[in-house]
Amino acid sequence: MRRSFKFLLRLTARQAAALAACLEDHRQLYNAALEHRRTAYRKAGVSIRYGDQSADLKHIRADDPEGQGRWSFSSQQATLRRLDKAFRAFFGRVKVGRTPGFPRFKGRGWFDTVEWPKDGDGCRWDSQPEHPTATFVRLQGIGHVRVHQHRQVKGRVKTISVKREGSRWYLVVSCDDVPAEPLPATGTIVGIDLGVASLVTTSDGAHVANPRHLDATADRLAEAQTDLARKKPGSKRRRRAVARVAALHGKVRRQRLDSAHKATLALVRDYDVIVYEDLRITNMTRSATGTIDAPGRNVAQKSGLNRSILDAGWGVFLTVLAHKAESAGRQLIAVNPVNTSRTCAHCGHCAAENRPSQAEFKCQVCAHEAHADVNAAVNILRAGLALRDAAEAA
Repeated sequence: MRRSFKFLLRLTARQAAALAACLEDHRQLYNAALEHRRTAYRKAGVSIRYGDQSADLKHIRADDPEGQGRWSFSSQQATLRRLDKAFRAFFGRVKVGRTPGFPRFKGRGWFDTVEWPKDGDGCRWDSQPEHPTATFVRLQGIGHVRVHQHRQVKGRVKTISVKREGSRWYLVVSCDDVPAEPLPATGTIVGIDLGVASLVTTSDGAHVANPRHLDATADRLAEAQTDLARKKPGSKRRRRAVARVAALHGKVRRQRLDSAHKATLALVRDYDVIVYEDLRITNMTRSATGTIDAPGRNVAQKSGLNRSILDAGWGVFLTVLAHKAESAGRQLIAVNPVNTSRTCAHCGHCAAENRPSQAEFKCQVCAHEAHADVNAAVNILRAGLALRDAAEAA
């Protein structure tokens, strides 16, 4: 398996300044490479590829030894590959008829990661193994940086990245060949229904509360955003206000991730097979505003629902669940979510009238009553078992 380990960096003032300069030079390299591609195509109809720009990189470094030349050649190639990936994604969206979204120039604050694609090439994990109490990583142009290593790194270190989040710097170590840690079998299976009132409802009738982290921080965030709107662009006070808003959003993100880890860990410990709905969250949270010619309906209500879904963090939850299930040796089954909340788990009758309210389910044929989310979770479980039996029979 491949896994990533994220650690806080303990920087000196000199190292923090050097890392900020490294990030800024990589941002300028990205923007210059993007401008090169745009200009070549606009004026000469020539498409510039990654190989062309990588070959030019040695001349750029030679002409600017105190700037671009002081950083790792491999990390700069990774930045050029990042731009190439953005263009390939752009052309892929054009090909399938989606909204293209042409690659943009990166302003300050919109470029926050530098990657070293190979341990030992411009970087070195655990660069001072003789140190008795601390772990260090060596980064070309920055030096040996102390790492707050709160857990063991497993597997073979593949790539190393440095990421800035607000005023903090983090090290992300990506490893190959990470050994699985299978849990003992429990002999139990479960279907789960994701929701807003409860984050998770199981087919056994258990409910995991939705923490609503964004809602809990809404007042402070609104105050910080109002304060930001009143600041003069480019001023020091505006930069401080931006940092305050970013810090609040960062706290919500970390809380949401922590809740997802705790909820998914409980599931993989208790069940061998977990069945969930294959939700299209991006489509579900699309704006209902519409256009001038065809305006949307119930826009305010849909906006509130979108905010609640995103605050619940279904995407984060499912991503973490997939990683933990793989490591623990559990089986995940994704099923089609169509009509799982409208179908009676007792007799199979499907109708919108079966749900008189958000939390209540009452079948119009057999009069079966249950909590709506529990009824949906039972349907999800049955659909997953049917898929598994069909796969085993094939």
